[in-house]
Amino acid sequence: MENILFDFISKYISLTDDEKNAIVSLNLFRTVQKGTTLLKEGQKSKNSYFVLKGCIRIYYIVDGEEKTTAFYTEMEALTPPCVISKTPAEYYVSCVEDTILLVSNADMEVEINSKFPKFEIMCRILSEELLAKQKIDFYEFKISSPEQRYLNLLQKRPDLIQRVPQHQLASYLGIQPQSLSRLRARILEKKS
Repeated sequence: MENILFDFISKYISLTDDEKNAIVSLNLFRTVQKGTTLLKEGQKSKNSYFVLKGCIRIYYIVDGEEKTTAFYTEMEALTPPCVISKTPAEYYVSCVEDTILLVSNADMEVEINSKFPKFEIMCRILSEELLAKQKIDFYEFKISSPEQRYLNLLQKRPDLIQRVPQHQLASYLGIQPQSLSRLRARILEKKS
């Protein structure tokens, strides 16, 4: 798993052996089982996550129903907003699959950034990329129909179709599972 992480980091910065050893010494790697809840509504947390393998999701419970708002898969980072605001979470974060994560907190990040300033540069670049991607995804979601949302998902994140239960996928698209089944059938019919 370390090599996967170092390959990812090498796209942004080069690491010395000392820097690699410093990362490994932090003991950040966690293996988490499918169905595990990493964060619950009302909890406070200091943890940020980076998915090495697997899938996690954010969801809210509204009127007793789960509303999925995001999925994070390989090489994606999540710092829950409650970590930054230091307030209780208003949502849940859970594992959709067996997952291998890097779990860090602000204290670890300050320590690493002070020892190795180039990590701070990499984190800034990653944050900017993530913010830009999330804004584009949000705007596309706001102006598109459920069918367009599904087609966008097929184009941009086809792996989710196979990895995520249909009811979670439907919730993410803002529709009911039955509507997703009809939508899929309609799209298949158009292709025929």
